[in-house]
Amino acid sequence: MKKMSPLLALSISTAVFCGIWAALAPLAGLIGWAGFAGCTTYFSCGKHGIAGLKKTIFPNLAGVLCGMSIIALSNLVPALGDWGIWCGVITFVMCIIARFGLFDFCPGTFMGCFCTFAANGDWKTLVPSLLIGAILGLACDCGGVLLRKKVNKD
Repeated sequence: MKKMSPLLALSISTAVFCGIWAALAPLAGLIGWAGFAGCTTYFSCGKHGIAGLKKTIFPNLAGVLCGMSIIALSNLVPALGDWGIWCGVITFVMCIIARFGLFDFCPGTFMGCFCTFAANGDWKTLVPSLLIGAILGLACDCGGVLLRKKVNKD
């Protein structure tokens, strides 16, 4: 009998959990696509389990803070925002903080930042959406492992 591959198990698990998220997020007043951004960050960070969650959550939240900083600074001195100065300064910050362990997944920081812009600065809705998205990634990951073990009777 052929065994279930890790990719098939992960695909099934991800389809189920992401379908549930897509249905429930709007009912909870959350941003569905932002949850998928958190989930994507989890899968792209290269880690699994709690280590993957940490490598997702801290950079995403730092990115939200950076995005809000660009918005606030651009409102404070609009000309510098129009010229891209604030974006350049904060982009430097997003890159340089990757020197520190909790923030060393720079693409996750950029994901949080551009999600902030896409959410029009609504960080109060964005943050829980990203956090639940990171947990969604973990659930998809663990669900795939469990499904494969159950089906293959490992």
